[in-house]
Amino acid sequence: MTLPAEHQPGTGQELIYGCMGLGGSWSSEPYSSAHVDEAAAAVDAALDAGITLFDHADIYRNGKAEAVFGEVLARTPGLRERIRLQTKCGIRLGEQGLDAFYDLSRDGILERVNESLDRLRTDFVDVLMLHRPDPLMDPAEVASAVRQLMDEGKVRAVGVSNMSAPQIELLQDVLEVPIVANQLEMSLSARAWLESTVLVNHAEGTDYSFPHGTVEHCVRRGITLQAYGALSRGLYTGAPAADPSAAETATTELVAAMAAANGTTGEAVLLGWLMKHPAGIAPVIGTAKPARIRACASAAEVAAGMTRAEWYRLWITARGSNIP
Repeated sequence: MTLPAEHQPGTGQELIYGCMGLGGSWSSEPYSSAHVDEAAAAVDAALDAGITLFDHADIYRNGKAEAVFGEVLARTPGLRERIRLQTKCGIRLGEQGLDAFYDLSRDGILERVNESLDRLRTDFVDVLMLHRPDPLMDPAEVASAVRQLMDEGKVRAVGVSNMSAPQIELLQDVLEVPIVANQLEMSLSARAWLESTVLVNHAEGTDYSFPHGTVEHCVRRGITLQAYGALSRGLYTGAPAADPSAAETATTELVAAMAAANGTTGEAVLLGWLMKHPAGIAPVIGTAKPARIRACASAAEVAAGMTRAEWYRLWITARGSNIP
């Protein structure tokens, strides 16, 4: 299946704006007009940074992230035609006496997607992401739900999040359309995806639980790797740390020095490091602060100019030890 160009999901060398921080608190408290204004400012900053793909989930801020974004779309004529939207389903919070459980049943998918469309005030999402593996998932039910949603024009493509290569293949065996993206935590601080590739047959490899081969599988199948937590939650760019390790302090200093030497920002250096990887990683930016969003704009240029030695220096410094 080939998607129209205007509805292609992110494919490498692209920044994605993650909307999890929009909509106020993670509570039942209603969002305010100030939260809508905050969302509008974040969207404007993302557009200024060249971002056109916006990432949601039905659970973000208990649905309020989607709702405030929907208000921004409603008050900004023509915006929906300029951007792409993806949202996730498959996690239920605070229902049936449980803090959380997973639900990738056919009825669950259909229900949650329709609710997301209502909150987002749109007729379709460009990509539907299955948020986490559900041990009770019947792949045939997922395929049935996806088929119905695509037939109804409500979903243009399907992706996954937090899934391993075998889990992706299990779904792909029954889906009639290709899985286009896998969203995983990937950053200079969350390096299990990277460490697992070089610590095969090495004692240190037991320190990392990342499913080996998942990155390679996605590359082989043309599945875009979307990296959430890509900015390390500000760890190396000014977020206060109560007791930073020696490696964290050294990495913060190195990121700042590289940014200054190249006339760019620390945020662009961190994202550029991810984008330098040949897997074509698409970082997801989660901050709601417009200045930090705009600070990410030159990440692709930083990636293009980063030398192999600079890339390795960042990795080794963040590790706090040499590679094997």
